[in-house]
Amino acid sequence: MNTLLEWFSKIQDVDAIIRGGGYIALVAIVFAETGLFFGFFLPGDSLLVTAGLFAGKGDLNVWLLFISVTLAAIIGDATGFEIGRLSGKAIFSRDDSRFFKKKHLDRTRAFYEKHGGKTIIIARFMPIVRTFAPLVAGVAGMKYRTFAIYNITGGVLWVGSMIGIGYTLGRTIPNVDKYLHIIIAVVIFLSLLPGIISYLRTGHWKRWFEKSPRV
Repeated sequence: MNTLLEWFSKIQDVDAIIRGGGYIALVAIVFAETGLFFGFFLPGDSLLVTAGLFAGKGDLNVWLLFISVTLAAIIGDATGFEIGRLSGKAIFSRDDSRFFKKKHLDRTRAFYEKHGGKTIIIARFMPIVRTFAPLVAGVAGMKYRTFAIYNITGGVLWVGSMIGIGYTLGRTIPNVDKYLHIIIAVVIFLSLLPGIISYLRTGHWKRWFEKSPRV
């Protein structure tokens, strides 16, 4: 367990990932998070914003970064879609494992049923949901041409906005390295905020107070 926690901690250290792995690490992580169901825990948003910061400082080429990562995001979603198409509804009966939680899949299916094809674009900005959205679209039998339009649009908007935010901060804030961890923490919080709001709206949190012993 300690080894797993240490490994997870290293995965979340986006600064070290970029410095050590460069473009290859960025492409691999974005592809895994968007295309492979076990990649839901990878730091997509914070990684891209931090990469944008590095580009803003001149450590990375912003256009090479944008093009390579956008392609990884698009190909990743296409891979997830194909996995969903081939596996069909059988994947919903898959047992939980260390890297697969059925609740994430069920949550994404409910989101897809509510928003339809637009889920592929909206989910890009929602951790966990963006990993399972193309999978669910494949299971649902969405036409690939329609999926491809949403996929490309969402990939460009997500990567462009995240890198753009980081790039702008890197170009405008002196000694931005000093505030790197604060920026990453804010990005992580904002990326989780839609899920938090959704949870609060369901009213499930009230059950915790109902079950708590009264003094």
